[in-house]
Amino acid sequence: MNEPKIYFIGAGKMATALACGMVKVTGADSITAFDKSTEAFEAFVRKTGAAGTFTVEEAGIVFLAVKPQHLAAAIAGRESILKDKLIVSILAGTRLEQLRAKTGSERIVRVMPNISATIGAGVSGVIKTDAVSNAEFAVIEKLLAATGVYEYFGEEYLFDVVTALSGSGPAFVFEFIKALADGAVTAGMPQAQALRLAAATVVGAGRMVQMGEDPSLLRNQVMSPGGTTAEGIRELEKHGFRSAVIEAVIATARKSQELGKK
Repeated sequence: MNEPKIYFIGAGKMATALACGMVKVTGADSITAFDKSTEAFEAFVRKTGAAGTFTVEEAGIVFLAVKPQHLAAAIAGRESILKDKLIVSILAGTRLEQLRAKTGSERIVRVMPNISATIGAGVSGVIKTDAVSNAEFAVIEKLLAATGVYEYFGEEYLFDVVTALSGSGPAFVFEFIKALADGAVTAGMPQAQALRLAAATVVGAGRMVQMGEDPSLLRNQVMSPGGTTAEGIRELEKHGFRSAVIEAVIATARKSQELGKK
């Protein structure tokens, strides 16, 4: 499969995040989008640099990037076109079988990306139907690699967990960074410095885990018996920090399951 023309149906924040990375691989003229909101489309073009002027009929790959409840309206009248396209869906909770039924296409890839794709540090889960050829999937992998890292899943039920972990995860991490910084501000540090240190601390800790280190062992390396870190960990446990995070992921996965039943 040659370098494809990519058409986004929906030009919101996640479509924009993905296109920011993909445009570096495909070139600006190979990506375009449609959105009922002129403001959203203009923001998509401005932030991604996409300059394609082709129609959905001319596209090789069509990304579905609308809210799940808006899918039917977004593709109404285009079913005869979409049935012959390679479809990539980033809709939360919408199953492969549902996408087959709505688009008529057998060649479907589901991707669950996250907002960090905007800066090339995204994390995506991906699964495909058997009708997607190896050559076609290689193109999708190349596009996703331009946005960050990805993991392939053979079981679709795990996509609800991907949604909860890496899809919603950045919001949980942002909340944690803000809480870290707020704690430092309360203890007397200027807010701008607190935010810089909190963000850098999370990035550095994450890189150590990415290098293969066990998080529990790393924590123990920082935490001396009777020391300051031990006192802080005790407070986190007292207030149910680990339990709250675990329950947040489970609740988000459950919500994704509910969306898939509608």
